[in-house]
Amino acid sequence: MSAARANAGGEPALGIIGGSGLYEMDGIEDLRWVRVRTPFGDPSDAYGTGRLGDRRVIFLPRHGRGHRFTPTEINYRANIYGLKALGARWIISVSAVGSMKEEIHPLDLVIPDQFYDHTRRRTSTFFGDGIVGHVGMAEPVCPALGDLLETGSREAGARVHRGGTYICIEGPQFSTKGESQIYRRWGVSVIGMTNMPEAKLAREAELCYATLALATDYDVWHESHAAVSVEAVVANLLKNVATAKVVLKRVIPRVGKACDAGCGDALASAVITSPKAFPRRPRKRLGLLLDRYFPPKGKGRRG
Repeated sequence: MSAARANAGGEPALGIIGGSGLYEMDGIEDLRWVRVRTPFGDPSDAYGTGRLGDRRVIFLPRHGRGHRFTPTEINYRANIYGLKALGARWIISVSAVGSMKEEIHPLDLVIPDQFYDHTRRRTSTFFGDGIVGHVGMAEPVCPALGDLLETGSREAGARVHRGGTYICIEGPQFSTKGESQIYRRWGVSVIGMTNMPEAKLAREAELCYATLALATDYDVWHESHAAVSVEAVVANLLKNVATAKVVLKRVIPRVGKACDAGCGDALASAVITSPKAFPRRPRKRLGLLLDRYFPPKGKGRRG
């Protein structure tokens, strides 16, 4: 099924990006797996589209079903573009993280409001090749979505922390002790490998974005806890993912109120290149993102 057919009704949807351990969503009715072709290549997997109650939902396993892609190999641009093409207006990113603060215990949930991009090998923008855009990222998380995640987490009985900075490292290796101690001195709250450039691209796509971070370990800095390992992460992930599913079932029906944070108008004054100078190929590639502001020749501007 094509993206156009899957979004034929034009109903806005909630996109859920499932991280490590979350490869499928329970309870989605009329579930169909849709493959989307994008100008940026193939997304991580097909998108699971359907309904959960009154809300249209689009689910994407970030690493692919079976966990086939490293954090660096993930095609973040294709993933976000595909969600946009299918009609997503909001994105909840579910991500496993390590805790960088004593008070954030393994199995706690964190809803960060800031990100630090410490990656080195990832394309972090849709722009380039003749079209230049500078999108504001001062507040990368949609506060309305963050509020819903916090409320849903507390109702689910989880221990939840609102706010803090997520540092995204390249991976796929975990940190050295020296790196972990340095990150701690920087004041970050959690560490992960996947939310950048995901959050940047969601902003360029004018989508509301928030992260539900699942703390699995204390990275390698904590003297009285064992250093992070795959075995420890997986053991806690199974518990965390079960909690995350409960949270999402509470949050999904509540998503839909208008966002007053400006997420949906991020490109309004971001593109610095004159529309008359847009090269043909990049313009076609970015049409889904830019047509609202710079409609193709012969078409009127849409509101």
